[in-house]
Amino acid sequence: MDCPCGSGGAYAACCEPVISGERPAATAEALMRARYTAYTRAAMDFLQETLHPDKRAEHDPARAREWAEHSEWHDLEVIAVEAGGPDDEAGTVEFVASYTYDGDFQHYHEVAEFSRLEGRWYFRGGEAGTRRPVVREEP
Repeated sequence: MDCPCGSGGAYAACCEPVISGERPAATAEALMRARYTAYTRAAMDFLQETLHPDKRAEHDPARAREWAEHSEWHDLEVIAVEAGGPDDEAGTVEFVASYTYDGDFQHYHEVAEFSRLEGRWYFRGGEAGTRRPVVREEP
């Protein structure tokens, strides 16, 4: 089965080992993809565990579960990644998640911030993204 994160890999080799705790996400992008996939599976424990400890009090698990379970998840598009590699301590991932909720097709566009704490990547928060204009490098 293809992984819901859109990586093109199989779920069993892509996000499943990260969500199950078999291995940690190696990069901020890998964690972001696993978090998207966790929403498609309503894997709420993983979503809570991968929130930065400083941000957990702000999280509403009941609302997140309701959103996850009552959405039909369609697609994840990674737009940009800045830092967040295996040797970085922080990074950002801009993405658009497409889903249907309560009969309405939606696009969720975010620039997400991640940081590493004691060798593990955590989601710190995000801001609404805006589509950037296409800039041609050549005529």
